[in-house]
Amino acid sequence: MTNAFDAYDLAGTKLANRIVMAPMTRSRAHGPGNTPTDLNATYYAQRATAGLIVSEGIQPSVVGQGYTDTPGLHSQEQVTAWRKVTGAVHAEGGVIFAQLMHSGRIGHPSLLPDDLIPVAPSAVRAAGQVHTYDGMQDLVTPHELTEAEIAGTIADFASAARNAIAAGFDGVEIHGANGYLVHQFLSDNANQRTDGWGGSTEGRIRFAVEVATAIAEAIGADRLGIRLSPDNPYNDITETATGEIYPALVSRLAPLGLAYLHLVESGDRELTRRLRAQWPGTFILNPATLPRYTGPEELALIEDGTTDLLSFGGLFIANPDLPARLAAGGPYNTPDYGKAFGGDHTGYIDYPALSA
Repeated sequence: MTNAFDAYDLAGTKLANRIVMAPMTRSRAHGPGNTPTDLNATYYAQRATAGLIVSEGIQPSVVGQGYTDTPGLHSQEQVTAWRKVTGAVHAEGGVIFAQLMHSGRIGHPSLLPDDLIPVAPSAVRAAGQVHTYDGMQDLVTPHELTEAEIAGTIADFASAARNAIAAGFDGVEIHGANGYLVHQFLSDNANQRTDGWGGSTEGRIRFAVEVATAIAEAIGADRLGIRLSPDNPYNDITETATGEIYPALVSRLAPLGLAYLHLVESGDRELTRRLRAQWPGTFILNPATLPRYTGPEELALIEDGTTDLLSFGGLFIANPDLPARLAAGGPYNTPDYGKAFGGDHTGYIDYPALSA
């Protein structure tokens, strides 16, 4: 019987097991020009026994930044700094993909240079606030991307993907979830366009498809995954046609031959099964378990074939050696909610890896 500790071939990349460290914002790019530091290298190297690490969200362009101290992959300085991180992971035998995350309308002008403001499919402000260097501030009405700017944004994703490979990452994941730019194009409320980038199902999925196509052409589809979160209202997202939008999107992505589809489940296991059946390649599931963290109980989802790989979030923060603890049945450190989900502005050192 298949289990979580079996090795796995991910489109030609050999994984030691089927346990994935999910991407989690850490806000630790304290180096010059939003670059990672030795702390980032230590953090990821400590968790290199995951079959696959997906990095925190990395902005593909200056205007793609939505939070304080998040890293980029749009300058040579950033590429050089990331090599220390990927080198540390590889030295421990790990595999790491870079998650490219454009925050879209989630952000604030004070985080951006040159009088830039956040951008989005439509000029619709998201409800809520964002952390800035001057404290919490209301989100602003974003600039509506022109068609030329959409093309430029897609090119930014492809360029950042090439930079990720140059920085030593084993591949790239598109962040198409959690209310950020790709997800905003898929949604009802953030995307109110009536041109070819909105309105119809085909229009709403177009941006995600074209970003994936451009990156696949830039670095190879076998080094590219995408993360989606149907029905996730995070960051003031409304979706009323997930049963139509997401199967349509998956059907358009499937022929590209991507390395994987990473699904953040909202609680609709039937939709999960439907998308799993549609997807011809590797399927990664981040299952719906709130209010608790994904834990050892979910390993059965690999055994029963619900998913090929299983991603863990908060539990990986508190337990750097999580695969060994899962194999041994514990014990587990209890995650600190604030530390597990970002907001780190203190540079604290993570929980040490304890003997299982």
